[in-house]
Amino acid sequence: MRTGRRGRRVRGRVERMERIEGTGEDAASGAADNGTAGTGAGAGGPGRGPGRRSGARPPSALASFAYTAADEEKRRGVRRMKTTATGLLLLVALVYVLATWAKNEGVDGWPGFVAAAAEAGMVGALADWFAVTALFKRPLGLPIPHTAIIPTKKDQLGASLGSFVGENFLSGEVVRDRIHSLAIGGRLGSWLAEPAHADRVTAELSTALRGALTVLRDSDVQAVVGEAITRRANAAEVGPGLGKMLEKIVADGGHRKVVDLVCVRAHDWLVEHGDSVMDAVQGGAPGWTPRFVDKRVGERVYKELLRFVTEMRDMPGHPARSSIDTFLTDFAADLQTDEETRARVERLKSEILGRGEVQDVIASAWSSVRQMMITAAEDERSELRLRARASLMSLGARLATDGRLQAKLEGWLEDAAVYVVTTYRAEITSLISDTVAGWDADQTSKKIEAHIGRDLQFIRINGTVVGALAGLAIYAVSWAFGA
Repeated sequence: MRTGRRGRRVRGRVERMERIEGTGEDAASGAADNGTAGTGAGAGGPGRGPGRRSGARPPSALASFAYTAADEEKRRGVRRMKTTATGLLLLVALVYVLATWAKNEGVDGWPGFVAAAAEAGMVGALADWFAVTALFKRPLGLPIPHTAIIPTKKDQLGASLGSFVGENFLSGEVVRDRIHSLAIGGRLGSWLAEPAHADRVTAELSTALRGALTVLRDSDVQAVVGEAITRRANAAEVGPGLGKMLEKIVADGGHRKVVDLVCVRAHDWLVEHGDSVMDAVQGGAPGWTPRFVDKRVGERVYKELLRFVTEMRDMPGHPARSSIDTFLTDFAADLQTDEETRARVERLKSEILGRGEVQDVIASAWSSVRQMMITAAEDERSELRLRARASLMSLGARLATDGRLQAKLEGWLEDAAVYVVTTYRAEITSLISDTVAGWDADQTSKKIEAHIGRDLQFIRINGTVVGALAGLAIYAVSWAFGA
């Protein structure tokens, strides 16, 4: 029954505490709506740090520093220790009263020693009680200077903590020495050389790649890709490059297969459409010529044309082929040196790039590449993932054994870390000071006391014992010398 009543009392205290916290947060929100807020002892009071902007504390700061049921449990332990320390003070006070009474009644010897020890114990206990209490609140509610340190100096303590961290933990030398001592290069190499770790990194990279490709909008990427390709193509003159490429092809004889293909297709077409060719020739004859003459002329033209194409197809050394070689050689030279030819090629290039069909082809290329990359990233056996895994394992093996590569990687990491901490030190330290400044002064004091108050009460106990021993020693020395 007693345990049940105690549990109900604990739950009741926690519920009352949560209601109080909710009221405090509502008040803070209301202050933010009205454009005013205070910290610690009030707006503009001791709780506000120098140079602190007026404004409500961020709700996240209040939520992250909420007073919890676990804190209340610790506060109960603190209260028990307070009771013990106070009980010890009352005990030495009672001893002092009894020893003084015995001394006044004429008892010689021990009452003087006991009274001196008890008196010094009371002084030590009271002094330490004042010191411990002054950290969290004003002793006896009196406006004594330099008391209630945490509530009134919270913002200054946060700023000092931020400066301390910035000067002693975020200096370039400290960061560089720390990263160098970790030997990240060798450790990372040994870790990556393990197949299971390489698989894990590959899977994470694949997930990141899929996520990035999914987030990107096709229309935006297509516009960027199309503009980049078009701008790059317009900026670069293609005539000289095409001329050099054509010159190389002709010199190597690479164009002959194209000529062979054209000759074969032309021969086949003439064989299949002979009537059409003859009709075309007859249709172009003058009207006054006899029809049989037109027919004979058409047949003759067709036969000669077919013979010419057949000879080109079957004779690698045909004069027409040599003429084609000469034409292509001259054209390749003109593409490189003739200004008029190069200008015509540039105009043709601009016309081709400006056509909507070409822009559609360029834009659609991104869709194909995107789908290909997503498919490869999802497939564990794809060439992309297999090559990425092999590359990671190879890199890990090199890092694990190559001292120069380790030193290079560690140098990059050290330089990057030093740059970050030296460039953004003020922003990093302001996170500490701003976060502490955003905490409610009373809640901060209660939470800190809940965590360290038990140890502080031992100071009171130790002060009582040490004071009593010191008083006893002083009285004994004085008694020994007859003072």
